[in-house]
Amino acid sequence: MKQDWEDRVSAAWATFDDYPEERAADFRAVIDALVAELPQDSPLGPFEQACAWDSTGHSDKAVPLYREALALGLSGYKGRRAKIQLSSSLRNIGQAEEGVKLLTPELDGPSDELDDAVRAALALCLSSLGRDREGLSLVLGALAPHLPRYQRSMANYARALVEPEG
Repeated sequence: MKQDWEDRVSAAWATFDDYPEERAADFRAVIDALVAELPQDSPLGPFEQACAWDSTGHSDKAVPLYREALALGLSGYKGRRAKIQLSSSLRNIGQAEEGVKLLTPELDGPSDELDDAVRAALALCLSSLGRDREGLSLVLGALAPHLPRYQRSMANYARALVEPEG
């Protein structure tokens, strides 16, 4: 059932753009119907519901659901996604400091394809707190490896933005 369920969730998300803003509740109902198939204590349910609320512009409704998913043990790739998305939602509702606390440990966690998303979300939280130099440093550091040239220079500039002047 698990792979079939995951496939159906992916298929539902593939239709997300078919739901204009005035039909956002219809999309959330599709996700809710899939979540209803899960055991009550599955962290996947609140995670998918949080994503649906978040993607339809309701960070305030998403935050407690992300927290519930993490408390129920959501880990690995989806757990990391939940932390990124929760921190972004926290920033959207004026709790950027909590977003910084949530994501900062992810900088030292195991590396995966979400590393740049961690840095981008953390940079936004830092910017919301008036810590733009730190945020810019993170973004430049994330961008540098993707550049066709100037990788070393941009990485050095990123470090210089946050190192004390000497």
